[in-house]
Amino acid sequence: MEKQEKNKKEKKFLLLPARVNQRKGRKENGTRDKDIKDRNKNEKSVNREIILITYLFAGLFLLIIGYYVNFMLRDSEEVINNPYNKRQDLLAEQIVRGDILSADGKVLAHTLVDSDGNETRDYPFKNMYAHVVGRFSKGKTGLESSENFHLLTSHINTISKIVKELSGGKNIGDSVVTTLDTRLQKAAYDALGSHRGAVVVMDPSSGKILAMVSKPDYNPNEINDIWDELTKEDTGDTDKASPLVNRATQGLYPPGSTFKILTTLEYVRENPDYEDYQYDCTGKGVFNSVTINCYNNKAHGEVDLKESFAKSCNSSFSNIGVTLNMSSFRKLCDAFLFNQSIPIDMLYNKSSFVLNGKSPKDQIPQTAIGQGQTQITPLHNALIVSAVANGGVMMKPYVVDRIESQSGETVKKYLPEMVKTVMTPKESEILTSFMTETVNSGTAVSLKNNHYTVAGKTGSAEFMEGKPAHAWFVGFAPAEKPEIAVSIVVEGVGTGSDYAVPIADKIFKTYFGNK
Repeated sequence: MEKQEKNKKEKKFLLLPARVNQRKGRKENGTRDKDIKDRNKNEKSVNREIILITYLFAGLFLLIIGYYVNFMLRDSEEVINNPYNKRQDLLAEQIVRGDILSADGKVLAHTLVDSDGNETRDYPFKNMYAHVVGRFSKGKTGLESSENFHLLTSHINTISKIVKELSGGKNIGDSVVTTLDTRLQKAAYDALGSHRGAVVVMDPSSGKILAMVSKPDYNPNEINDIWDELTKEDTGDTDKASPLVNRATQGLYPPGSTFKILTTLEYVRENPDYEDYQYDCTGKGVFNSVTINCYNNKAHGEVDLKESFAKSCNSSFSNIGVTLNMSSFRKLCDAFLFNQSIPIDMLYNKSSFVLNGKSPKDQIPQTAIGQGQTQITPLHNALIVSAVANGGVMMKPYVVDRIESQSGETVKKYLPEMVKTVMTPKESEILTSFMTETVNSGTAVSLKNNHYTVAGKTGSAEFMEGKPAHAWFVGFAPAEKPEIAVSIVVEGVGTGSDYAVPIADKIFKTYFGNK
C-alpha cells in the first residue's frame, strides 16, 4: 500500500512539470502570436507611411512637371522679356535684332550695322508708329518690348548659324510681322493732325488691330537727343503733354454719349416693350434732383428709343437711366470688361464703372449719358463696338500676326481668339439698327454715302468746366457685314460730330477706296 501511494505521488509530481510546460507553452505561443500581430501591425503602419511618402513625392514630381510645362508654354517669354533678365544681354551679343514689319510688308523697325559692327535701331516711319511699335532705347516699349524674345531669337539654317558663330559673326533675329496696315495707319495719323487723342482701327471678326495712333508723339530715332525734353515736367503747354503715353491703351476718358450703347442695351434687356418708349424732350430735364441738358439745350421733341439714340438726347437717356436696375447694369458693364483686365500684350489701363445697387441716386443721370465717374480707353471702346459688329462676340485684340525667320519661313502663327459672348445676335442687330440710324438721320449724318453703310455713335464728353469736350466716335462698316471698326477720341475740341466723325470718314474712305 505504501508503495502504491508513493508511486501515485511520484506520478503526480511527474505530471505537474508537464502541465506547467503546457501552460508555459501556451503562454509562449500567446506571446508569440501577440508579437506576430504587433509585427504585422508595425509593418502595415510602415507600409502606409512608405505609400504616403511615395504619393507625396509623386505628387510633387507631377507639380514640378506641370509648372515646367506651364512655364515653357506660357510664362517663359514673359520672363525672358523682363528687362531685368540678363539673358537678353547674352542673346544680344549673339543675335542682330530682327525686323518689325507691317501686314503689307513695310519695315517699321530694323537694325542698321555699320562697317565697325556698331548697331543702330532705325524707324523708317519716324513718329507714325512711335507708340505701338515702340522704341528700343531709354527703356523698351510697345512691340520692341513685348516681342523682345522673338526679335532676339534666330531660326536661320542650322549650318549657316554654326558657321556664323564660328566666324565670330552674329546671326539675324526673327522678324515680327504685325497686323498693322500702313495705309490705314497713315490715314488715321494724318487725320488726327496736330490734335491730342487716339485712334484704334480693328477687324471686328478677328480682333486684328489694323491701326493704332496716339498723339502727341515723338521720333524714336531721336530719343536719346530729345529724352530730357520729353520727360520734363509739364509746363502748361498741353499740346506737348505726356508724349510718351500711348493714349490708345492708357488714356482714360469719360466715354460721353458712346456709352449710350450700353445704356440702351440694359434698357432693352429690362424692357421687352422698348419699342413703345416715348419721351418729350424740351432741351433739359431734372432727374433725381440733377439737371441734365441736351447739347446747346436743343429740344428734340417727342422721341422714341431709336430717335433718342440717333439724336443723342441726353435728357431722354437720363430719364431712361433712373429707371434701370443699377446692380444689373453693373453686371452688364463688368461683362463688357469694365473694371476687368483686357487680354492684350501691351501696357494698358483698366476702364472703370463704379455704380452699383447701393450708389447714390444722384449719380445715375450723369452716368447713363457717359459722364460721372465712368472712364474708358479708346482700345476698350473699340472692343465694345467690335462686339456689336461681330454679332455679340468680343474677340481678343492682337497686333502680331506671325513670327518669321530671315528666310521668310513662319516660325509662329497667331490665330483669332474669342474673349466672350457679351450679347445675343438679336441684341447686336438692335444696336446696329440704332447706330445705322445715327448715320442716316442723326449726329453722324456726314458719314452717309452710297458706297457703303456705316453704323456709329458720336460722343461729346465733358471733362472740365469751361473747357471744350472730348470728341468721340465709334462705329463700323459695312453695317450689314462689318469689315472694319474704329474708335476715335480727340481731346478738348468740342463735339464728336465736328471732330471725330471726319477722322472716321477718312479712315473708311481709305479702307474702301480700293474695294
